[in-house]
Amino acid sequence: MDKKKHFKIRKATIKDVSVILELIKELAEYENLLDEVVSSQELLKKTLFGPKSRAEVIIAFDKKRVLGFALYFFSFSTFLGRTGIYLEDLFVRESERGKGIGKALLCNLARRVKEVDGGRLDWSVLNWNKKAMDFYENIGAYSLKEWTMYRLTGEKLNNLAEIRE
Repeated sequence: MDKKKHFKIRKATIKDVSVILELIKELAEYENLLDEVVSSQELLKKTLFGPKSRAEVIIAFDKKRVLGFALYFFSFSTFLGRTGIYLEDLFVRESERGKGIGKALLCNLARRVKEVDGGRLDWSVLNWNKKAMDFYENIGAYSLKEWTMYRLTGEKLNNLAEIRE
């Protein structure tokens, strides 16, 4: 039986900034990281829709509201010699999970990779998020166990930026 989707996906616009921030906060709350959110509507307008935008957002929605989103940016693989997409965040509202929305957002991004003749779609998952890992593995994704992610932020990033070689 072919079930008709109750939602659609589209590229976000500047008019979606308030709901994007709302979804970011819902994601952060789910990940127990709400205290780390410093983003604002003004900052998102500038960074997602301004002249120097480096990231994009797609949203899943029905007639009533936005159901989920994916925020991503383009990356480059030196080994493949091709661009790719790095998925920074994928989030579906709790009441909407299990309805194919997350998979549809990922399918949309996979098509976007192919549109730009890209070579891969990458993302990270919190180690404790077994549900997400199972979901990703069920669609054919695999973890890169031989790689460890590193990050610089705040004062340590500033300190490194100040070093003149």
